[in-house]
Amino acid sequence: MNAPPPPYIIFNGTQNETPNNPPPPHRINVPPYNSNKKSRKKCLIKCICCCCSCLFLLLFILSILSFYFYIISMPKIPYYNIENLEVKAFDLQPDFSLKTEFVVTVRAENPNDKIGFVYGEDSSVNVVYSDSDLCNGKLPSFHQGHKNTTLMKVDLVGKSAFGSGLQEAFAESRKNHKIPLLVKVKVPVRVVVGEVPMREIKVFVNCSLLVDNLAPNKKIGIISSNSSFDFEF
Repeated sequence: MNAPPPPYIIFNGTQNETPNNPPPPHRINVPPYNSNKKSRKKCLIKCICCCCSCLFLLLFILSILSFYFYIISMPKIPYYNIENLEVKAFDLQPDFSLKTEFVVTVRAENPNDKIGFVYGEDSSVNVVYSDSDLCNGKLPSFHQGHKNTTLMKVDLVGKSAFGSGLQEAFAESRKNHKIPLLVKVKVPVRVVVGEVPMREIKVFVNCSLLVDNLAPNKKIGIISSNSSFDFEF
């Protein structure tokens, strides 16, 4: 009597052998090692290195161009100041509100030879007395060329609360002929280098004024003026 066949035959992977029975259920078939994985990994590393090299080269070129533009253009900070102030109306209403109409002349100087500025439409001008807004308006939109000085007349209108505390402080300031005002300007500005427009920035100008009076239709004497500005991207 012949012996029964074995329950399974281990297949060694040669061409001449053919398995007669399937492997047991708990046997783990390990796939043969794929030699292409190494080559794919090498290609991926080469691609990453190439991309990094291109990025570093691009940053280097941009740095050189920025330095070139800086040397060629030699940028200078523009200058802003309040040239004149006219009062058309300064009327205290029965409800303790104050109706005001001012005309402010803003002086903008561009000292740059190769840099211009484009002033956008979304601007604002506010006149403040003792932390109280008196009136507001906006700058005209315009392009300021190289080595240019522009005077802008801005109409400001407002109606604000003017209670007893502000009235007493204003009466004292008017008596001493020293009335402090703060003119706040916010304007979007696009820098133009040569003929190339750059990114738009927001410019903030604060001009502290000391005037001798605010009488309507009377010459206003500016005793002192001090301006500061800031910007954000």
